[in-house]
Amino acid sequence: MDWEEFRRADPELAALGEDRMGATGLVLLGTLRKNGFPRISPVEPILTMGRLYLGMMWQSRKALDLRRNPRCTVHSTVSDRHGSEGEFKLYGRGLEIGDLEERRLYGEALHEKIGFKPEEPEFHLFAVDIESAAYAVIRDGEWFRRIWNAAGRG
Repeated sequence: MDWEEFRRADPELAALGEDRMGATGLVLLGTLRKNGFPRISPVEPILTMGRLYLGMMWQSRKALDLRRNPRCTVHSTVSDRHGSEGEFKLYGRGLEIGDLEERRLYGEALHEKIGFKPEEPEFHLFAVDIESAAYAVIRDGEWFRRIWNAAGRG
């Protein structure tokens, strides 16, 4: 499911995710290496056209991981060990985007956000197909959690 469908399914959780991803402009992307070990890499997420996009340098290890095995985790960056800023995570699959018009529009959105426009064809672009999401934060010493799952097991 794309970001817009996720937003319609759980607007509160989507808003929490947008807030956390927007706080630093970075997320941590978890992929699986060729040898099966996990890899964690920083990525700048872009929410545009109803999708969550992750652009990557050409032939980067994380992009090659996703091409080989699309399963991934997207996790907001966390800098507070007390958990007061909250953490947002998605589980899903990275869908490689080859459509030139979609890539062009992504490039415009990226340029508007950070002032950089990637050159074709020397970058990888993936949209996250969301399967589940979660948010956790400690408020007044108590855990607050929200979980959503596309299969309805949330």
